[in-house]
Order: sequence, then structure tokens, then C-alpha cells
Amino acid sequence: MSSHDFPLGVNQLGLAQLNERSREIFRLIVESYLATGEPVGSRNLSRILPMTLSPASVRNVMSDLEQLGLVYAPHTSAGRLPTEMGLRFFVDALMQIGDLTENDRRAIEAQVAASGQSKSVEAVLTEASGLLSGLSRAAGVVLTAKANPRLKHIEFVRLEPERALVILVAEDGQVENRVLNIPVGLPTSALTEAANFLNARIRGHTIDEVKSEIQRTLTQGQAELDALTQRIVAEGLASWSGGESDERKLIVRGQAHLLDDLKAVADLERVRLLFDDLETRREVIDLLGRAEQAEGVRVFIGSENKLFSLSGSSTIVAPYHDASGHIVGVLGVIGPTRLNYARIVPMVDYTAKVVSKLLAG
Repeated sequence: MSSHDFPLGVNQLGLAQLNERSREIFRLIVESYLATGEPVGSRNLSRILPMTLSPASVRNVMSDLEQLGLVYAPHTSAGRLPTEMGLRFFVDALMQIGDLTENDRRAIEAQVAASGQSKSVEAVLTEASGLLSGLSRAAGVVLTAKANPRLKHIEFVRLEPERALVILVAEDGQVENRVLNIPVGLPTSALTEAANFLNARIRGHTIDEVKSEIQRTLTQGQAELDALTQRIVAEGLASWSGGESDERKLIVRGQAHLLDDLKAVADLERVRLLFDDLETRREVIDLLGRAEQAEGVRVFIGSENKLFSLSGSSTIVAPYHDASGHIVGVLGVIGPTRLNYARIVPMVDYTAKVVSKLLAG
């Protein structure tokens, strides 16, 4: 169902060390926190427990849970809140994953499909981010794939004596331009020859797929090209492989939802810190990129990732695939640690599958 990068000691406890009443009390503490954000005390717990226990007996269990590192008492409150370790234990061992309603499924399918009519991948992903934000009441996030389209045509156009424009046309219709420095006195015929050489080899392939083969051909002198033309070919390839087209795009929607249901000044401060975290685009991309290393939904809680350690935020993300079945990005939700995990995990999972199906055509 989920995984994380930081094995915590609580997972070594196992359910065996928690008897039925301890598990039930712990579960109610967590569920109360997820619903209200407030600590819950022994008297209230004793009223809602399915078994008969006095407040004193409940306090004893809460003390045991605190010693295990699963709950803590904020300030001088008699109530308890789950620790990050406790939340991880709850998510991995006790949480019952809910199933999406038929209405939720239809809503996700309809909204993603509607955006797909524009035939823009970015439109699909932007809609998915906004959709997840609306359904989860948190911030929806999408990390797009590296731009690595299958190629159709390349052309070199001289702009100035020492500069040329490289035009790359992809099979999906995308057009990208790069400005390339060229040697003084380079004949126009060299640009034409370089374009012909590349066009004979790149069609239907990505830059990554053809780059190494073309470089090997040039290095071994197998290409019947003069030195200047070979230089143009090599620099033309390099201008894409290290250029802006490899930059990944981060789409974030619904940050305003994070301001809902703030309980205290401390909550506002955590949201402010989360906003600051989301502004550090590269670190967020690195974090989400880790979710591409495995299939399925991944849940990161609080300080399990250093980026959100101060804001105490959780991230629930899942990878999505292209037509070849390759993972090309991730989508999900970022919000406070008291997210509705049981609802959001299947929501993120299903949205990733719907987006993958649409991108597969």
C-alpha cells in the first residue's frame, strides 16, 4: 500500500506488543487527531471505547503508548496526540484503506478526460493537480516527466555569421529552438549536411536514444562528414541533452486549502513554513523524484523527509506512466500531517492510473 525511505523503530514493535485495548485506544487517538487536530483525553476516550474501561485504566494505556513513542502530551494537556512515529505506525499497520465511491471515480475520470481533449499533456497534469487539491482539501502536486519526446525532424538555420538556430520538431508536434554558436566561415552546406545526417537517424527516437550512437559513430570516424560538420552535429545534440527541455516542471494547485481549519497560531506558522518549502522548487522536485523509484503509493510523514521537517507536512504520491509503461512523473497531495490518509491514498492511486491510461492513448 505505501512505503517510506526511513525505517522507524516503531515498526519493529509489531502489533504483538499492543493488545486489543491498546490498539483500540491508539487508533482512536489518531483518528481524533486526524478529524480535529486536538488532543484527546482519557475521559473522552473511555466514553467512546467499544469495551468498558475506566478513565484511570485508559490513562495507564496512554502512558504505555507514550513510552513506546507512539503518542505525546502537548504542553500540560492531559490529552494525547500521535507522534510522527505513531502516525507512521498507524498508516502502515492499523489503517483501513477506504475505497473510492463510484461518484469519486466518475468525477476523477470525467475531469481528467475533459482536460485530455485539449491533447496537451500539461493540461491533463494541471487538471489532475487541481482535482486532487479539491478532493483532499490540501495542495495537489504533479511532477512532470523530463521532456524527451520522440523526434521527427531537425533543421539548422543561420542567424548570424557565428550563430545558428537549431529547430527540433517532435512527433507530437512540439517545436523547440536552440541558438548554437558556429565557427566563423562555416559554409551553409555544412549546416545542410549536418541536418541530413541527423534526420536520417533520429526519426522516431528520443535524443537520449540516439545521442550515444551518433557520438560513437563520430568518435570512430565512421561518419562521412568533414570536421566542421561533425562539430555542428555534436554541438546540436549537446544543446538539447543539457538544455532547458530536460528541466522538470512542478505543478502545485490549491495552496489556499492549507489555510482551512487552522486551529492555532502554531498551525499558521507551520503552513507558512510549508509555503516556504514549496517555493524551494528544486528540493520539492528531488523529494517527489524519489517516489519514481518504486511502484504504488508512497507516504512521507513529517521529518521522514528533511524538506518538510519544520512544517510537519505529509506527502502522498504515486507515479504515473507513459504509453510504454515507463514511469514518467508523480502526482499526489501535500498537506498537514493530519491528512485523511485512508481516503487520500486510494484517491491518489486511482488518479495516477486514470492519468496513465489517458497518456497511453
